[in-house]
Amino acid sequence: MYSLSNVVRQHVEKGYVYRIDRELDPELEPTKYIMKSDNAGTTLLFKVRGSTLECVSGVINTREKLYEVLRVSRDEDAYSKVINSLNSRSRQSLREASFRENYRELSSSALSLPAIKFYSVDGGRYITSSIVIAKTPDLDSYNASIHRLMYLDNQRFAIRLVPRHLYSIYETNRKAGRDTEVAVVIGAHPIVELAASISPPYGVFELEMVGNLGGEPLEVVRTPKYGIPVPARASVVMEGRITRELVREGPFVDILGLPDRVRDQPVLVVDSVYVPREDPEYFHVILPGGNEHMLLMGFPREAAIWDSVRRAVPKVKKVRLTKGGGMWLHAVISIKKVAEGDGKTAIMAAFAAHPSLKHVVVVDDDVDPDKPEEVEWAIATRLQAGKGLVIIHHARGSTLDPSSEDGLTDKVGIDATAPLNRREEFIRPIVE
Repeated sequence: MYSLSNVVRQHVEKGYVYRIDRELDPELEPTKYIMKSDNAGTTLLFKVRGSTLECVSGVINTREKLYEVLRVSRDEDAYSKVINSLNSRSRQSLREASFRENYRELSSSALSLPAIKFYSVDGGRYITSSIVIAKTPDLDSYNASIHRLMYLDNQRFAIRLVPRHLYSIYETNRKAGRDTEVAVVIGAHPIVELAASISPPYGVFELEMVGNLGGEPLEVVRTPKYGIPVPARASVVMEGRITRELVREGPFVDILGLPDRVRDQPVLVVDSVYVPREDPEYFHVILPGGNEHMLLMGFPREAAIWDSVRRAVPKVKKVRLTKGGGMWLHAVISIKKVAEGDGKTAIMAAFAAHPSLKHVVVVDDDVDPDKPEEVEWAIATRLQAGKGLVIIHHARGSTLDPSSEDGLTDKVGIDATAPLNRREEFIRPIVE
């Protein structure tokens, strides 16, 4: 069963879990504890004042935890699961059950949810793990994606819509004079959250990919008012409408550890709040800019880069979106070079696979992308800028990059691979 509590239970058995016994102030206090847990790779349990729901953070704040839930031990197997889930999804991977047998309505309002103000510069209290599911108005399908929610009052949140699929759905409905009916899921199994982070082509329902990622069908239920399919086990399910009303949303410290700018964003009006009828689940809290945020957001793009580069060059040894680049802007790729030009080919394939990528370094297979000093050594000893640099001016990048001009940026690829005809001159001696 895709239950977050099952994952937490496994973490307890492995000794990953640390619990705070007292209630925390939702204004700033949880952040220091989550940061400490994040750096240690542990899973944190805590409660905040004003909510009865128990929070969990750090569910997949290490690559090892992510691979455990995917039931793999190697990068290639994890990447393959992500890529294959795009190619072999099926509605048969969903099993329908009864909503009323799984959920009951929460008598209190959205005020009772443990929204947190993480940083002093934040514009308010936020929910950071919310999966928003909406019907595609022009296709017989749904879209599921993760969006931050800024608490406004007992029934309203500001929702950040980036210009991708949910934004397109919202715009189609807005132009037709309609609100966008949604279900918001909080505290889902990490494989469900990973699926909602993948961004498949428009019209592909992300929940249909869960079965291939997790190895068994996902049980779903349909919400009472709008009939939207949601996972049968989650901490909270909200039904609501993304309205045409706009409010100021932000600032919000995002994945690069910098405040995202204030924007006019739509208001999400909450109609109903539901919680599990039986055992409660955990309310998932993702630290903005933390390891869990980076892995959920960045890992599907890492898989896409791996898939794109392996189609362009014979052998890819390792791909890493680096923590210094927020697992978003910077990549290091090690390849087994067999022909001159493979380094630049890998660079172009990486940029094509992940349009937000700003800088990419390609190294030989004797250099470990997980070791920054080895990557720097390769740049120092194997790069000649006149031959190895690829510069792309004024290309579409990421609006999260504050040095960009509304997302337009200069991109740099660094081919730090050794020339094949002099390869032996660039090999470090092995001490036995």
